[in-house]
Amino acid sequence: MRILITNDDGIHSEGIYELYKTLSKTFNVCVCAPEFEQSSIGHAITVRSPLRIKEVYKESQFFGHCVNGTPVDCIKMALSSVLNCKPDLIISGINHGANLGSDVLYSGTVAAAIEGSIMGIPAVAVSLAAYEKYSFEFTVGFVLKLVKMLEKNIGFQNILFNVNIPAVCERQIQGVRITKQARSVYRENFVKRLDPRGKAYYWLRGKVEWLEKDSDSDIAAIEANYISISPLRFDLTVDKFDLENLNIQLL
Repeated sequence: MRILITNDDGIHSEGIYELYKTLSKTFNVCVCAPEFEQSSIGHAITVRSPLRIKEVYKESQFFGHCVNGTPVDCIKMALSSVLNCKPDLIISGINHGANLGSDVLYSGTVAAAIEGSIMGIPAVAVSLAAYEKYSFEFTVGFVLKLVKMLEKNIGFQNILFNVNIPAVCERQIQGVRITKQARSVYRENFVKRLDPRGKAYYWLRGKVEWLEKDSDSDIAAIEANYISISPLRFDLTVDKFDLENLNIQLL
């Protein structure tokens, strides 16, 4: 199976390298990732400056290609200019930090997987819910098992899986849950400062507020030390029932 790997933490991040080392022992793996960190870049693409591709080597061995753009740029460039044939699977990650609830709308990690899904390629976004330095050993092992399972059931081109893994030791993992997105909002607090010329600038701070924590949600799974797998679609249209009600009310 041919696998394309990308991320939003950048090609020099630990998560993508550990994932590559594990998967490349079993599968044909290609890496195409941002040259620099692109966290919270969402589904942005580069349209007002040129993109460049570079080869990247690690430990004197060819590792992959980097692009001076966004994670979605990387998927587009890989499919059009790097790979000789279409991959069977796209994996975005391993992200250092969770992507839960409304995070998926901001996340470059999830956006890259969404782009793969748009292109008709099965895709998985993987995040480790740790913000400090943490071992990726269990996470890469779980991803390997997941990929082997997906290899036998690869017919899910129109959806992607958003996988979040709790930052606890393996013996504390309670299992795996198929989940939905929780409802969350980021309550911003812009900190105002002055530069040496007396002009104001702002740093974004704040925290996530969970509006709903249903028992079958992604955040509930992570808080209970379960691995969360949320099947997502890029189609944001409301469901048929809501459409029918809107049609009655508006027309």
